[in-house]
Amino acid sequence: MVTLGIDLGTSNSLVAYWKEDEAVLIPNVFGEVLTPSVVGVDDNGEFLIGKIAKERLTSHPDKTAAVFKRFMGTEKNYYLGTQAFSATDLSSFVLKALKEDAEKFLGETCTDAVISVPAYFNNSQRKATIDAAFLAGLKVERLISEPTAAAIAYGIHEQNDTTLMVIDIGGGTFDVSILEMFDGVMQVIAIGGNNYLGGEDFTSVIIEDFLSKNDLKKDDLSAEDFASLYKQAEDAKKTVCHGKIGEITLNEIKYTITENQFEIISQPLILKLREPIIQALKDADLKPIDIEQVVLIGGATKMPVIKSFTSKFLGKIPFMHINPDETVGLGAAVQAALKERHESLEEFVLTDVCAHTLGTEIVKEIGPNRYQEGVFSPIIERNTTIPVSRVENYYTILDNQSHIEFGIYQGESRNVKDNLKLGELLVSLPPETKANSKMEVRFTYDKNGILEVLVKTVATGEVKQLIIQNNPGSMSKKELEEQLEKLNHLKIHPRDRSENRLLLARADRIYQMSLGERRRFVEFLIAEFEQVVETQDEKKIEAQCEKLRQQLDEFEGVNWD
Repeated sequence: MVTLGIDLGTSNSLVAYWKEDEAVLIPNVFGEVLTPSVVGVDDNGEFLIGKIAKERLTSHPDKTAAVFKRFMGTEKNYYLGTQAFSATDLSSFVLKALKEDAEKFLGETCTDAVISVPAYFNNSQRKATIDAAFLAGLKVERLISEPTAAAIAYGIHEQNDTTLMVIDIGGGTFDVSILEMFDGVMQVIAIGGNNYLGGEDFTSVIIEDFLSKNDLKKDDLSAEDFASLYKQAEDAKKTVCHGKIGEITLNEIKYTITENQFEIISQPLILKLREPIIQALKDADLKPIDIEQVVLIGGATKMPVIKSFTSKFLGKIPFMHINPDETVGLGAAVQAALKERHESLEEFVLTDVCAHTLGTEIVKEIGPNRYQEGVFSPIIERNTTIPVSRVENYYTILDNQSHIEFGIYQGESRNVKDNLKLGELLVSLPPETKANSKMEVRFTYDKNGILEVLVKTVATGEVKQLIIQNNPGSMSKKELEEQLEKLNHLKIHPRDRSENRLLLARADRIYQMSLGERRRFVEFLIAEFEQVVETQDEKKIEAQCEKLRQQLDEFEGVNWD
């Protein structure tokens, strides 16, 4: 049975597998390897995933959701009409579509997958990804960090000693990883990033510039107008990245932007990219000159402003000879093949690091009978190679204290309230002076993100254990089963009718963005197409599809995708 390699992205997702001696991308029903990470529902209650749903973002913003990867592992809900879904639910729809495309392409059932996640994802976000896979009918053989997958795709594991930096800027997340390759070992030595910074933010700066220059606020626009503005801003971003002038027209308001203007308004975002890169270099005890190779991945790295920044800041021309949109998926497929021990692949050791610091909550004595609560005490520091086990000693603050509660947290703040709580462990204590109340707290963290906490009361030898693999925002096994039952009853749009639906969704979007004679002509085209579809004559439908596609292309001009 084939193990799939999946890149579950903020803007787009893709699936690949290992064939003979190379990773192969699997096309979807449209013959494309990129499937937009967008989910919607139509007026009949039928769910639409991918390209069709993306076309409806403008025309049906209240029934369509995108960029939900940013909120994996949180309690945020997205409403498609009257139905509420979590980011995990929506991601499961995308994964299920990829699974179905793979099964149709390969002609066999696929149940196992290696799925990529941002290196900077925390425990909750990683667990939510595994939950989404379960809901889609997939078992996760391994979560692989996106920069590591990219390094594998570039064949870094086949090179001799080298130090490289992988910069991954997708639609909604930003990762930077520093890796070393030596003696057949690929070791991640430092990572950094921002889970809320990506290509979507570069679209947002164009939107903000449009609103500012026209003395408008987002609240002044209807949902439909804002969706139209967003789509045009996205198109304008692509246009300026090709060295041309981007244009937006909204309710007779006209706006233009040049490549130079785009670079200027993007500078605050560029500054945000610097910080994690500098931090990763510091954590690795390296300088830019020590980095021998730089790899750019993620769709946003195709923007000239990103390539220019990385070249100047790191003093090296980055590698981009693999399509940045496809690199991670290809690497995930290689990792899947390694799990299956394909003979065509030479074994190598891959080590990763802990993305965030793990520790416990303590009370700190700051003076005679003066204490500060909610202080974070690190036990496993970020960028520690995993698997790892560390122990720290703690004492009670009072004599004869009957119990102590260890709160387990993940994060970098010295105050636990600003970190992510993973769990807690209550330990009963024998009557003892605080000087003799020693407790050994051991954290053991593995490559699958499972944290074992052991607390040993030295006076009695008693040991209490806590295994943390469920986190806030993730679901228990029972909850997963119940959610799976609920989602299985939803009507998913058949993939074999997707081409017709995509054309209609695209035509409907253009209709809503048009006015006057242009709008009436689009309405005529839609009616003409629907009449032909009702004949169920495949040859006539195919011819009408091509006719409508050409006419829509003429309406929209050059396609920059």
